[in-house]
Amino acid sequence: MANKSKIPSDTISKIKAIRKQQLSADDLAQGIFEGNKAMLAKAITLLESTNPTHFEKANAVIEKCLAQPSNSIRLGITGVPGVGKSSFIETLGKTLTEKGNKVAVLAVDPTSSLSKGSILGDKTRMETLAKDPNAFIRPSPSGNSLGGVAQKTRESIILCEAAGYNVILVETVGVGQSEIAVHSMVDFFLLLKLSGAGDELQGIKRGIMEMADGIAINKADGNNLENAKLAVSEFSRALHLYPPKSNGWTPKVKKCSALENSGIKEIWEMVQQFVDHTKSNGFFENNRQQQNKNWFLQTVDDYIKQYFHQKETFKTEQSRLLTEIEEHKISPFYAAKILLDKITEEL
Repeated sequence: MANKSKIPSDTISKIKAIRKQQLSADDLAQGIFEGNKAMLAKAITLLESTNPTHFEKANAVIEKCLAQPSNSIRLGITGVPGVGKSSFIETLGKTLTEKGNKVAVLAVDPTSSLSKGSILGDKTRMETLAKDPNAFIRPSPSGNSLGGVAQKTRESIILCEAAGYNVILVETVGVGQSEIAVHSMVDFFLLLKLSGAGDELQGIKRGIMEMADGIAINKADGNNLENAKLAVSEFSRALHLYPPKSNGWTPKVKKCSALENSGIKEIWEMVQQFVDHTKSNGFFENNRQQQNKNWFLQTVDDYIKQYFHQKETFKTEQSRLLTEIEEHKISPFYAAKILLDKITEEL
């Protein structure tokens, strides 16, 4: 039995030392700028924390990282569970690192509404890429965030770019039509589809198809190759039914096999063509600016919600109204109005 490669003891000691340190925002930012993966992971953990004392430090780190120049490509990858997102990302990631790119993967695992737990097993599913020195994989729980991404995915993108990663891959939960939040934080939105799985008609429905900048028919190998070719034709025809995109780009459909590493190069070439096209007509930068505005508005909504939920009056009144709803003394709609009126009186 072959010996498994072991992490050097001095590396383990350094990682343990970093975990024990109470690092300042300057320390974390400097570590990120130097490409230190442990520092980057620690900073992401800090910004994902719900502890109010961590907020100021996390914000300081983000501000320092925002000032760093970046020439990254942000690629969102979505698709139904079982379409092969993790395998596709690993194969694409290895292809990119072999070309000299630094790749960061922000993978989002669904959080159970019952146990509130997440498996966070993406590093296990992408074992080869996880060992690549030019790749960084960060699984995060989706928590209460909707749209297939984690609440702090936008901030994590900024930190990864500051660490020198020039390709950011955002893998979403994969829940179909509600996969929309990732579209507001990436440059290129790739939709993975399967052929021969009864998904063709469902996939042609409006919604996520209209947002996709490219479609990849995955698992185009073996006995499924002919089905994949047919799916490419069907989806290509379907795309012509949708209104032209404001960026002037015409979405394309490609077939690929993450297992056989076929078609991956062509998909990346499509992404690069999109970036060149949108940079030449000014859409790329304008889109990034609009995304920052949306980020601001979403953050304001989050802070308002957090502010209300932390107030004792809110907690007390909410508990009282929930009891009345259970006893059918008041409608949920009217109870919500009473609660908000009560809180706004104190402002």
